[in-house]
Amino acid sequence: MAQVRHHFLVDEKANVAGIFTASGFGFVGLSQNTGIAFTTLKDWSDRPGEANSVQAVAKRVFQQLTPRVTSGQVIAFAPPAAFELGNANGFDFELKDVGGVGHDALVAARNKLLALANADPSLAQVRPNGLDDVPQLNLDVDRGRATALGLSLADVDATVSTAMGGAFIDQFVDRGRVKKVFLQADAPFRTRPEDLDNLYIRSSSGQMAPISSIATQHWIYGPTRLERYNGDPAMEIQGSPAPGVSSGEAMQHMEALARQLPPGIGYEWTGLSYEEKASGGAAGTLYTLSLLAVFLSLAALYESWSVPIAVMLVVPLGVVGALIAAHLTGLDNDIYFQVGLITTIGVSAKNAILIVEFAEARMKLGMNAAEAALAAAKLRLRPILMTSFAFVFGVLPLALATGAGSGGQNAIGRGVVGGMLSATVLAIFFVPVFFIVVKRLFRQGAAAEVDAPQPAAPGPTAAPAPGGSP
Repeated sequence: MAQVRHHFLVDEKANVAGIFTASGFGFVGLSQNTGIAFTTLKDWSDRPGEANSVQAVAKRVFQQLTPRVTSGQVIAFAPPAAFELGNANGFDFELKDVGGVGHDALVAARNKLLALANADPSLAQVRPNGLDDVPQLNLDVDRGRATALGLSLADVDATVSTAMGGAFIDQFVDRGRVKKVFLQADAPFRTRPEDLDNLYIRSSSGQMAPISSIATQHWIYGPTRLERYNGDPAMEIQGSPAPGVSSGEAMQHMEALARQLPPGIGYEWTGLSYEEKASGGAAGTLYTLSLLAVFLSLAALYESWSVPIAVMLVVPLGVVGALIAAHLTGLDNDIYFQVGLITTIGVSAKNAILIVEFAEARMKLGMNAAEAALAAAKLRLRPILMTSFAFVFGVLPLALATGAGSGGQNAIGRGVVGGMLSATVLAIFFVPVFFIVVKRLFRQGAAAEVDAPQPAAPGPTAAPAPGGSP
């Protein structure tokens, strides 16, 4: 812990505002070989550049303290994105004993999984979020002898737990304050295993019997705490994706490694990983519902099932632009980018609506589909450009944002800007084509030409007679 404090207060003094350390305590539980440190970094404005980001500071802890601290393991991580869902970023993996193979087999499976994960280049800092087995003193009570002496197991448990661990007895009032009374053996008489032999238990006949007469002691290795997940014995494993690897890919690698474990060992995701797994499969459903909502709104607007198809065909043009922008700027397919894609669906359809609506009006005046689409595209070019560029400049601050929280803003802004630019430039040329194709596919253009008012055919006229008389 002293080396950890020295690293943050001396080596990282340019980025660290303060540190609080606690020995014997950690997220994994209470133990003499466990410690935790909470580090507060300076304000974002005082830490310019990627080298001073949270991720860079945590990476240097691993690089510098791993070779320096040889008697332990130092792991640095940032808090989770959503508090109360775990205690670290990365993934939370629950290894479970689903076949009743026992604690030893579960520990062996955990060690094998950790070895496989540490050899996988796609994973980083894979570690157990728990404590290893420790020596424990096991007290075996001979129930037959205890019954013969008139001793109950409840009395044996109460005597041992009270003498060694303490118990609340009563409370009293002292000078106006309520104070509690605890009963426990004095420290010199509860520090060795032999001290248990000095404890006596009162039998049902009133006689005092030593514990040594009904119980024996022996040392075993056992878990510091018993962990269960959804009713099954489990062990939690935490880790992070390697640089350049998404959390979804890291979770897929962990699942592939877990399938190599012996039968009877299962797994589940928990915390943020569970939420990510549950919501990751809903992205397709969300996009489908978004497209359906736009389509039904257009069908109600035009009172037609075919015309909205011409509008919806422009959506892929905007999505392609958003994907290209995300690829060029190094964005991930996270929840922020998905929000940007849904926004792109709406704003892409907006440009098509401006053209299709006026093309529909021109067809009612007697134009065919091609003439109406061309006239609408020319007429609505300026409004399309004005509204599109106004929207692009409106979200441009999100795309160019820097500082704390800029990651989510960039994911939304850059995706929307890229989608809006491609939807605007390409829609001007493709929406008229889509409109004509849909009209001809549903034979609505020909019907419009037939239903249009025709000019009167020329009939016989009387020529004037010479001299001006009919």
